[in-house]
Amino acid sequence: MSTNVSPVLTEEVSANPVKRLNRGRLTFRRFLRNKTAVVGAAGILFLVLLAVVGPYMLYWRFDDIDPNAFLSPPDSAHLLGTTQAGRDVLALTARGLGKSLLIGFLVAILSTSISAMVGASAAYLGGWYERSMLWIIDLLLVVPSFFLIAIVSRSAPDGDTSWLLLVVLLAAFAWPLSARVVRSLTLSIREREYVLAAKFMGLGAFRIILRHILPNASSLLIIDATLGVGYAILSETGLSYFGFGVHAPDTSLGTLIGEGARMATTYPWVFLGPATVLVFLVLCVNAVGDGLRDALDPNSASGGQA
Repeated sequence: MSTNVSPVLTEEVSANPVKRLNRGRLTFRRFLRNKTAVVGAAGILFLVLLAVVGPYMLYWRFDDIDPNAFLSPPDSAHLLGTTQAGRDVLALTARGLGKSLLIGFLVAILSTSISAMVGASAAYLGGWYERSMLWIIDLLLVVPSFFLIAIVSRSAPDGDTSWLLLVVLLAAFAWPLSARVVRSLTLSIREREYVLAAKFMGLGAFRIILRHILPNASSLLIIDATLGVGYAILSETGLSYFGFGVHAPDTSLGTLIGEGARMATTYPWVFLGPATVLVFLVLCVNAVGDGLRDALDPNSASGGQA
């Protein structure tokens, strides 16, 4: 029995081929379906623009002093009021936001990179190396990191780059828990056919980890890096609040919140500006992290159908 296919239909099918979505586009489409995550991404973009462009567009700089406005409430000249030193709260918040974001992103990148390499190499190489790494991870998990960071950062010399030591210290204590998760994931990935084939072809362990293992753990690493930004910002805020973080004359959200907490009931605008920005920033980061988790997980129903 013969079947007759319409030539018109054949031409339409050939003229309009079905486009296959790669993983990146599929993930992006699933992410866009999560309205909360989209709002969070828009909020982070707004805050980044405020931190980068704001200091150049605002009339007042963060270190300018208005001799006619000491602890002045919000008005047309100072939208968020001024501090006891006559400095504009909005300009200080933009400056502090930029420093907190920079610290958060650097700590997240460093800690995620360390956890990825240590966790993957420990699971793939095994033996004494794995036992040593697990011992170091367990040790760092029980060490009181907050007090150690406070002690070391307190003794750091003041300067424009003193905050870099804070980045290194936060990253040094932020990776162990994620490294354990990466190790558990690598234990299953290393037994797959493409990893075994690469090993039999004579590829070195370092190349196999970089080219075959870590790309297949990228979903976890992306989520870990995103949530790590929020962790780093909160950690920096806590340290700066107690005077162990960013040193004067520089400022951060934690420094501003620590200075304004003493006047939260009498001059609330000094405290509410940076505190509101901090809460909004952490909420946006967590929303984006949840959205990425749902978008990268094919078994999640939150991202919808492709």
